[in-house]
Amino acid sequence: MTRLSKLSRSIEGSVAIVTGAASGMGRATAHLFADEGAKVAIIDLNADGLAQVAGEISAAGGEVLPLTVDLADRAAVTAAIEQVAEHFGAIDILVNNAGFAMLTSIDADDFEAAWDTSLAVMTSAQAWAVRAALPSLRKSSAPRIVNIASTEALGATRYNTAYAVAKHASVGLTRGLAVDLGKEGITVNCVCPGPIRTGITDAIPEEHKTTFANRRTVLRRYGEPEEVAHATLSLVLPAASFITGAMLVVDGGVTIRNA
Repeated sequence: MTRLSKLSRSIEGSVAIVTGAASGMGRATAHLFADEGAKVAIIDLNADGLAQVAGEISAAGGEVLPLTVDLADRAAVTAAIEQVAEHFGAIDILVNNAGFAMLTSIDADDFEAAWDTSLAVMTSAQAWAVRAALPSLRKSSAPRIVNIASTEALGATRYNTAYAVAKHASVGLTRGLAVDLGKEGITVNCVCPGPIRTGITDAIPEEHKTTFANRRTVLRRYGEPEEVAHATLSLVLPAASFITGAMLVVDGGVTIRNA
């Protein structure tokens, strides 16, 4: 049968970078991209976790480059992105996923550390990675950038101010870059996950997760990392060429539920 559609839904052969890939949503995204035939560079501060993910992808027949990087270090971020471009000869997809949560109040002794590190890792590092990747992205036939924000970019949770500010800033960065880079065909979007089973939520007792999910989500459950990864995949497809500056909320209905 002759194919009628013209746009590709395949990332096979593309070169993708995923930060924060040692666990959670980053790990799931790296696995999914590799399963879809992409060459994947995975970046994280957790060397042991990174090695495990790289081993999993390699064992499944995928092509992977693990890089242990402190994303709060601008020079290290730039060097890592440049290394990816040199190793694979291209960069087509950049997923800025790295994140962490550090609950603290404005008057606490550790607030400044939480503030500085949150903004460095979850906002500034996204901009640094984009800047370093741009020369390669400009050569790609389907250049895609996805920043992982959060539903905290749409509101806030008590004692989570630094995280909320960083995620609000990630949305602003996404929109600004979408406007700046649109004329070059580079799309920039963000995904806003809600309650997902990741390292950030591991410490929450299971009964509390259940109570929250029943009270706040439409689907009455926490999401899984792979569900977020598939949302990210949808934004990096060559066929997603007319989607830019968008926020894709993946929260089980938290942000639409009034009661």
